Amino acid sequence: MAEQSTYVPPQVWTPPASSGGTFANINRPVAGATHEQELPVGKHPFQLYSLATPNGVKVTIMLEELLAAGHTGAEYDAWLIRINEGNQFSSGFVDVNPNSKIPALVDRSGGAPVRVFESGSILVHLAEKFGAFLPPHGAPRTEVFNWLFWQMGSAPFLGGGFGHFFAYAPEKLQYPIDRYAMEAKRQLDVLDRQLAEHRFVAGDDYSIADMAIWPWYGGLVLGQLYGAAEFLSVHEYAHVKRWADEIAARPAVIRGRKVNRSFGPEQEQVHERHAAADLD
Repeated sequence: MAEQSTYVPPQVWTPPASSGGTFANINRPVAGATHEQELPVGKHPFQLYSLATPNGVKVTIMLEELLAAGHTGAEYDAWLIRINEGNQFSSGFVDVNPNSKIPALVDRSGGAPVRVFESGSILVHLAEKFGAFLPPHGAPRTEVFNWLFWQMGSAPFLGGGFGHFFAYAPEKLQYPIDRYAMEAKRQLDVLDRQLAEHRFVAGDDYSIADMAIWPWYGGLVLGQLYGAAEFLSVHEYAHVKRWADEIAARPAVIRGRKVNRSFGPEQEQVHERHAAADLD
């Protein structure tokens, strides 16, 4: 190991003036709103407040897949939440998600509005509401949940672990990069072995498990995350690559990736979505 730490933890931790790194300006040790601001509300049944990170893309892919499958009741307004500017700490956003993380959804299709936060919860809510992309019962339904929650438990090691120390931390440290690169590759191997035997993650049918996993692990092997494809030798995971390519080519995925995107090639950015024509 190249580095030798000189940091000695104090008896009681206190937050530093700046934690350093890409997201230092929005890191804080408390919850709650920092300012008063209501969220905008459009005309459609679903109001999405998000950004096109891997977690945000899960939901816009799901909504676009529902619309592509003929579920016209899945029409939605998508409002951009600029997390680097602290939009997620507004009073309106905190009312929808007290954890101040995107994506957050308000379902206004019934009587009283229903808030839905955490990407996995949103996927399940929409799948059950429309009876789509989630088997109705039995072992196939359980298998989708197995892989959906595999993603929820695994991705923090890929994003908050590997991605942070490899791409966003104020300095490159070998120990955390080695630690999380090893775990990222182990997770890719888990997925590769599963996809060696199945077309999609949970079996023969495309599901919310694929929609949850693809933005993270598909994005990684397609070279869309952290500039780390070569570093992690993603070419070793041929079955993940085959699956990632197939999903990337789906029209609803192409559309969903653009929604609430405020970075990357300009032609791929659609800051807000209020009608299908916004993506044409």
